[in-house]
Amino acid sequence: MLTSAQAQQITALLDQKIEAKLRRYARETASMPFLTRLMQDSEKVAAYSFIHSMATTLGMSIYEESAKIIAGKNCKECFTNYGVGGVISRDQKSAIENIVRQLRNGERKPNIKKEIAEVLTADSQNGKFQKDGNIADFFMVRGGKEFYFEIKTVKPNIDVFTKSKAKLLEWAARRRKPVQVFLAFPYNPYYPEPYSRFTDQNLMDHPNDFLIGAEFWDFLGGKGAFDDLLTVFDVVGKKWKSKIQQKIREVAKLKMVA
Repeated sequence: MLTSAQAQQITALLDQKIEAKLRRYARETASMPFLTRLMQDSEKVAAYSFIHSMATTLGMSIYEESAKIIAGKNCKECFTNYGVGGVISRDQKSAIENIVRQLRNGERKPNIKKEIAEVLTADSQNGKFQKDGNIADFFMVRGGKEFYFEIKTVKPNIDVFTKSKAKLLEWAARRRKPVQVFLAFPYNPYYPEPYSRFTDQNLMDHPNDFLIGAEFWDFLGGKGAFDDLLTVFDVVGKKWKSKIQQKIREVAKLKMVA
């Protein structure tokens, strides 16, 4: 669960982001000819552009910073946008490609511990630094173990799942040891049903390398962290409700170009 200090930190983070968005927002899209004709309400379509921009602003960066605040009390150190470093050899790249291909083809079942062991068994000589995939969205050290997280939007396509799986295995190759690697989603869009999306089939080893919603936040901050985080968002939302609605009305007055 969250401490009062953590709740205050996340509240301040949200306040800062929302205030900046309301102050600086300028509509980028002036014309949505197809959507305007379908909706038959140009003002609502104009307001949609603001809501979409707000959702983007309160996206991954908010989740990453919140993760750092929440995990801070339970770990030795933690960072967002962490450079994993290290190098990857040709044999390790080949091992990772084979694992991912076999998973995609249904030739094996996902097992992150076994997969990492295979990657670490591959010859690591003559490795090269690879800029692509070097950054972990969130990193922490807890109980003497290293944890690396890729935080993604909740409905990725098959290519995103595939690239994320490869990246998790590459992190282990870079570190030359069996570190803890996870793909994490900030919430489950199918709640209260279990997360189920065709694009993740047979790629991730849930929950050993794939955490969703409460699994992720409670893993970082202890049981109840997810519910406490939702409460903070709810309180902040109520505080800013009138100003956000006022901004939407202002944006809606600017009719879309047909």
